[in-house]
Amino acid sequence: KMAAAAAAVPLRVCHQEIVKFDLEIKAAVQDIRDCPGPLSALTELNAAVKEKFRHLRGCIQELEQMAKEQDKESEKQALLREVENHKKQMLSNQAAWRKANLACKIAIDNSEKDELLQGRDSLRQRKTTKESLAESASNITESLMSISRMMSQQVQQSEETVQTLANSSRTILEANEEFKSMSGTIQLGRKLITKYNRRELTDKLLIFLALALFLATVLYILKKRLFPFL
Repeated sequence: KMAAAAAAVPLRVCHQEIVKFDLEIKAAVQDIRDCPGPLSALTELNAAVKEKFRHLRGCIQELEQMAKEQDKESEKQALLREVENHKKQMLSNQAAWRKANLACKIAIDNSEKDELLQGRDSLRQRKTTKESLAESASNITESLMSISRMMSQQVQQSEETVQTLANSSRTILEANEEFKSMSGTIQLGRKLITKYNRRELTDKLLIFLALALFLATVLYILKKRLFPFL
């Protein structure tokens, strides 16, 4: 069991290396497909991919050798089938690599052609640009004068707005003073009304007491006149 476990370690490491280089090659092929140029950059990417293919090929050969050294025929055949799958995947990656290179070179060629055409167009544009510079300068001058007039109007409007705000502030301050004065008057009126209510209550109480005293006196007199014997 220990020997089998020890033998499984190199196989696992080999599998991991194959998967690692396969993923790195796929990523590098995508970088080649997206490469905007120049050709020197494409050359560097291709050199890196060649190196990764070299490592991948070595790992597959190592896995194939390990498969041939297996004692069990079933394990040997399983590993050999896996080796064939990795070889097919490597061939697929190589085909994708060639297609990516072709697409990238076509894109770089088209880009260089576009740059040449743009260079010719720029020469024509330079000829026409000199003719339109004077007109552009005149238009710019008129635009600057118009902007200056607009800024002057804005400054005048800002001054008027500031003056209006100042007048509004004075009006608010005066209204605040009037409000304070009215508040004092209202408080004084509240005190007078409270005092008047208290006086009214006192007067009502005195009137009630006087009326009660008057009624008691009348009843007493009637009692003495009508019922002297009581």
